[in-house]
Amino acid sequence: MSIDLAAEFSTHRPHLLGVAYRITGRFGDAEDAVQEAWLRLASHPEDIRDLRAWLTTVVGRICLDQLKSAASQRERYVGSWLPEPLVTPIDGGDPLDVIVRDDGVRMAALVVLHTLTPEQRVAFVLHDAFGVPFPEIAATLGCTPATARQHASRARRIVEDADVPPRAELDTQRAVLAEFMAAVAAGDIDQVLRVLHPSAIVVGDGGGRARTTINVITGHDKVARFLLGLRTMYGPQALAAFRLELVNGDLGLVLPPGHGPAARVTTFAIRDGQLAGFYDVANPDKLTHLALDAPPQT
Repeated sequence: MSIDLAAEFSTHRPHLLGVAYRITGRFGDAEDAVQEAWLRLASHPEDIRDLRAWLTTVVGRICLDQLKSAASQRERYVGSWLPEPLVTPIDGGDPLDVIVRDDGVRMAALVVLHTLTPEQRVAFVLHDAFGVPFPEIAATLGCTPATARQHASRARRIVEDADVPPRAELDTQRAVLAEFMAAVAAGDIDQVLRVLHPSAIVVGDGGGRARTTINVITGHDKVARFLLGLRTMYGPQALAAFRLELVNGDLGLVLPPGHGPAARVTTFAIRDGQLAGFYDVANPDKLTHLALDAPPQT
């Protein structure tokens, strides 16, 4: 393996991590897939005309195998399943910035993506997000190009029907989140309701190992009462322990270990200037790749 090819692979690594993370929803699995792609490249006997395209399809195949092997674990999972969050500084400068800038990596978008079958997810991500032709996707999936096209089409309809709100501007996110935090701190249900979208939801992922909501909470009235119940349980001072960072490219709240019931990462979706989705990841297995005890960003 030449030094030049190793250097070229390194330039594609952020792209490949983005492909793998979007398909698997687990950063560790994404890193494993990229490493395996490197090993396959190192043992490949022939010249590759388009290295980026070749590596993208190889990573897709590896991720598909990962998804199939993990299917039984997902069936036994306690409560809702959320992707592992990617936390980056608000002021940028993190190697993961190139991944989280993509709208498709928003937590709300990934949640919908992970309702698809593995084949649908791979076909949709490879084609719609990264432009891989269907014949190559078919080789990855072990099916005909027509079937690969069908997988992507069905996935596309599901994603479109889910109507995930687009990413709001960062200034809008700041304003909405500040209003929300003030309303919860004040314990005023009318203020909380004003900042919540009527169809607001709360999705918690504790994996049976940390406290969060097991069932999805739907509707702004139920969400408001749930949030104010947490305020009563832990006190308004608990909000001060959270720090503001980017979570999958959107503003989120990070609670380091030693504060509250458990370390957690929470991010949001905003629709029409109101909070429409709360995604709370508290399963410690999904936080091991994060430096949650690092000092807050200034």
